[in-house]
Amino acid sequence: MTTISPAKKIPPIQQLWFTDIEQVEVREHQVRELRDDELLIAVECSAISAGTEMLVYRGQIPNDMALDANISALQNQLQYPLQYGYASVGIVTRVGDKVDADWLGRRVFAFQPHASHFITTAENLIPVPDDISAEDAVFLPNMETAVNLVQDGKPALGERVVVLGQGIVGLLLASLLAQFPLAQLHAVDAIALRRERALQLGANSVSDPFSATDMKMLNAQLYCSENIKGADLIYEVSGVPDALNLAIDLTGFASRIVIGSWYGNKSAAIALGGDAHRNRLHITTSQVSSLAPELSGRWSKTRRFELCWHMLRKLQPSNLITHRAPLCDAPAIYQQLHQTPEQILQAVFTYAPA
Repeated sequence: MTTISPAKKIPPIQQLWFTDIEQVEVREHQVRELRDDELLIAVECSAISAGTEMLVYRGQIPNDMALDANISALQNQLQYPLQYGYASVGIVTRVGDKVDADWLGRRVFAFQPHASHFITTAENLIPVPDDISAEDAVFLPNMETAVNLVQDGKPALGERVVVLGQGIVGLLLASLLAQFPLAQLHAVDAIALRRERALQLGANSVSDPFSATDMKMLNAQLYCSENIKGADLIYEVSGVPDALNLAIDLTGFASRIVIGSWYGNKSAAIALGGDAHRNRLHITTSQVSSLAPELSGRWSKTRRFELCWHMLRKLQPSNLITHRAPLCDAPAIYQQLHQTPEQILQAVFTYAPA
């Protein structure tokens, strides 16, 4: 086994465990010996998902569904106690005897639960380009989701686009859409901090979905003529099932709705009668684990990751981090996300240097 610092003893690994609904704790255990094909990564930071991860915290994942069917570390069903998290960035500090020593000292990304260290194999690691910081790299999953949403929605020149939900995915999506020559880009969210940031990132207007005045103004902006009204393209990324009704309200004839939210076991009655039926709406679900079939001939996950790295360089989403905390503060951070989400854009756990 090869290490960066052979004489330095690794302290006990700290791991975050979800032990019950709205309960988390940090557990420690000693680092085991590496197998020949394994690497040890000392984590620099890991990002909390205020969407999917809070479903786990609240116990809102369907019991018969894997946490994530495409991430090897998350293929178990929701059953406490469990580990979760899927955005970790760290430094390779030890490698097994059959692992190329060039991995040592490399900054890497991994779809891993929150922990100070983890052991894995090379195929589960994504090298981080040298010119991208750890705090920008930790946004890779959310950026890939936003890129996938753009590709699934196919925004066109001069279109009027609405993004419902300005959490991190919604903000990154708005940032990407702002690169397009759209006629209008509108962001909708109930939280003032998110609306303010959406304007900074390039949205033409922002609206509070619970403000009748705001929604009346938004509908007026989307009105072109009696025959052409509503948004051309609407993204639903709020995580609130009832937001689909708002999406339908903002449509016109042949409008497109792309659903990027995962609602877990939450549901709502959706009004698909009346104009929604007559308008020949195109409703698409978008999920980042796969490529759209029409893109798969020319796109691969590797190509999409290359695009994501480029957009991370350009947009530097680390500016969206509002809270940094050590793993020991996890109970307080999750409670704050649960009770007062309006105060947090993005929270990350930070770890002591390797």
